[in-house]
Amino acid sequence: MVNETMVTEFILLGLSSNSEAQFILFGLFLVIYLVALIGNILILLVISLDKRLHNPMYFFLANLSVVDIGYTTTTVPKMLMNYLSQDKRISLVGCFSQMYFFISFGGIECLLLGVMAYDRYAAICHPLHYNILLSPKVCACLAAAAWILGLFNSAIHSGLMSRLSFCQDNVIHHFFCDIPPLFQLSCSDTRVNQIVTFVVAGGVVMGPFLVILVSYVYIVLTILGMRTKEGRLKAFSTCASHLTVVSIYYGTIIFTYFRPNSTYSQEQDRAMPVLYGILTPMLNPIIYSLRNKDVQGVLQKVMQRKGKGIQFPRLK
Repeated sequence: MVNETMVTEFILLGLSSNSEAQFILFGLFLVIYLVALIGNILILLVISLDKRLHNPMYFFLANLSVVDIGYTTTTVPKMLMNYLSQDKRISLVGCFSQMYFFISFGGIECLLLGVMAYDRYAAICHPLHYNILLSPKVCACLAAAAWILGLFNSAIHSGLMSRLSFCQDNVIHHFFCDIPPLFQLSCSDTRVNQIVTFVVAGGVVMGPFLVILVSYVYIVLTILGMRTKEGRLKAFSTCASHLTVVSIYYGTIIFTYFRPNSTYSQEQDRAMPVLYGILTPMLNPIIYSLRNKDVQGVLQKVMQRKGKGIQFPRLK
């Protein structure tokens, strides 16, 4: 198939074309982006400063923070620029690059969430063998596999997308270059791309989801077998936070990508990636780390060294 692409740039309309709404959205997403950026950078600093946090759980959290920084930076800065400018153009190369990195970080996040579920499974269900199941070598291999598979998955989609032709319409009713809206604009047959989206991306997304599901089945059974009520409540609380993020992240991804192209609605679905691509990276530091007593202890020591004397409330 010869690539007969005639469109050299696209126009990103964003979440709203109303000028007043754009001003509000600019302020809102600027705050969200700064919170996500500062929160994840803070997590990386805290983990690097305290050797007590140099364990598998925080190693994967550090990887997740790097992914979340890249995830939000791929889309939010361009969206903010578009809200302040009348020029909402993005080049064809820039559009495909944005799509590549967004899909890459999304796939890596899915895989890391699966690895983190396995980490919790090993810690709760096999505490005596935890250091063997998640030795430094195993952790490094799991993290490397998540990054490699995520990048490879995105390369496949980007390569197939580059074969499509975009002939006339170049207006994307979205705040970034994503697969479904590009399918809608293409004047080529997208059936192969859709099949690959279901099969290849399905493996990257649903594979970790199955790991999470199986892990939590064993975790719940183990928790129910605990003797102390306090231990069960604490474990269930930790699981509920993780499952909330997984539900938001996977629910919106499945709804957005894993359905026929004919049912896609730009007006209805262009806000869906905000949940898993912007809000989730902002919430991850809060849910996974900033509400953790170990992290709070390190933060308190750092602040006290600087003479701030800031006290962090302890969780019961």
